[in-house]
Amino acid sequence: MNISAINLAMPPTSLSVKSRHVAVIGAGAAGLVAARELRREGHSVVVFERGHEVGGTWVYTPQVEPDPLGLDPDRPIIHSSLYSSLRTNLPREVMGYIDFPFVTRPGENRDPRRYPGHREVLLYLKDFAREFGVEEMVRFETDVIKVGILGDGKWKVRSKKSSFNDNNEIISKSNAEFDDEIYDAVVVCNGHYTEPRIADIPGINLWPGKQMHSHNYRIPEPFRDQVVIVIGSSASAVDICRDIAPFAKEVHVASRSVADETYTKQPGYNNLWFHSMIDHAHEDGAVVFRNGKTVLADLIMHCTGYKYHFPFLDTKGIVTVDDNCLGPLYKHVFPPALAPYLSFIGIPWKIVPFPLFEFQSKWIASILSGRITLPSQKEMMEDILAFYSTLEVSSIPKRYTHCIGQSQFEYNNWLATQCGCQGVEKWREAMYSMASVNRSLRPEMYRDEWDDHHLVSEAYEDFMKYPSASNL
Repeated sequence: MNISAINLAMPPTSLSVKSRHVAVIGAGAAGLVAARELRREGHSVVVFERGHEVGGTWVYTPQVEPDPLGLDPDRPIIHSSLYSSLRTNLPREVMGYIDFPFVTRPGENRDPRRYPGHREVLLYLKDFAREFGVEEMVRFETDVIKVGILGDGKWKVRSKKSSFNDNNEIISKSNAEFDDEIYDAVVVCNGHYTEPRIADIPGINLWPGKQMHSHNYRIPEPFRDQVVIVIGSSASAVDICRDIAPFAKEVHVASRSVADETYTKQPGYNNLWFHSMIDHAHEDGAVVFRNGKTVLADLIMHCTGYKYHFPFLDTKGIVTVDDNCLGPLYKHVFPPALAPYLSFIGIPWKIVPFPLFEFQSKWIASILSGRITLPSQKEMMEDILAFYSTLEVSSIPKRYTHCIGQSQFEYNNWLATQCGCQGVEKWREAMYSMASVNRSLRPEMYRDEWDDHHLVSEAYEDFMKYPSASNL
């Protein structure tokens, strides 16, 4: 994402600050900080959460969906995509919210590692919710059925109490009545890790093996003595192929992001190979890669990402998803025709999520109160079209519209400037860059070996100005 042309001047401010009645959809990392910032700005907030605790995708469950590929639209949805062994792929100092550092906290079963396991992240989010009184705004076990705009510009939110079956899958109570409520604004924070994207493989319909998406991967033991093909090159593929290698007979990783002739054996393993993408599959069980190699596989695991999915949201066609581009969205947040009363948090990817959620939340809260103002609808659309044109000229596929990567810090600092608050700390940006390099150089050990001790010291010195860290 190129935002170098963004004007960093402060936006217009308003002397008339308004309090809005705001619905927040989801109590994960985005919804929690959205609720805090909205209330800080003086708004009345209700957070809808279909689960029974805060944390969103960071709430681990061993349960998986009955459809391993996640293609059945009527399947019971498991929200989380966590696998049992998952550790963060970013250092905790980088991950945390700006003013609530992700430091090691006292308590039983806490994980002090710099790259902790998933449970420590959930506990951190619960600490955050408790510290700022967010849970009192959350309606747990409440499923949002429909969000629609009314003629007067307000929003109707229809919800229903949900419950859990014996497999801890969320189901709607058949005898529960709908609740309809009116809100001034809706902030969508439902995450985007539940609707799998599946690779298109010629011949796969006749291939006799099993397929699944990493959304339904939890533990490696079921893959014992199997020949497994993992499709993908991002964090989940890198982790999962190494997780199952000690159990599987063979693991073959296929990736679109490497040259067609790629064929390498992973050092330190006797059964893990990296290939170019799959070319086609045969009905005799063979899978042929673009490098010409053929493997008789038992299972293909798609570590191929997710689709944006908002089944509850009715915008009369104003907001759509096309090739995983959600739009039109001004700065990945506001659809111009519905701004500022509909907004999305957490759409960008390949980012440090929690700080970005925090900056987006501050911006939304300040705009809803009228303390700062958005450009006109026409100006926002012109900005969006200019951004799309930049992507097209750069030959960036539409599905990468929200992949902002290294420019996330410029984006965050732009949001901070709009809000008049501190931007991203220099140490955080430097630590992110060094962690990325370390992960590339030491994929097996980067979580336990690093060379940025000076940045860690700088981070903890910075953390001391926040009561939540200085009192530990």
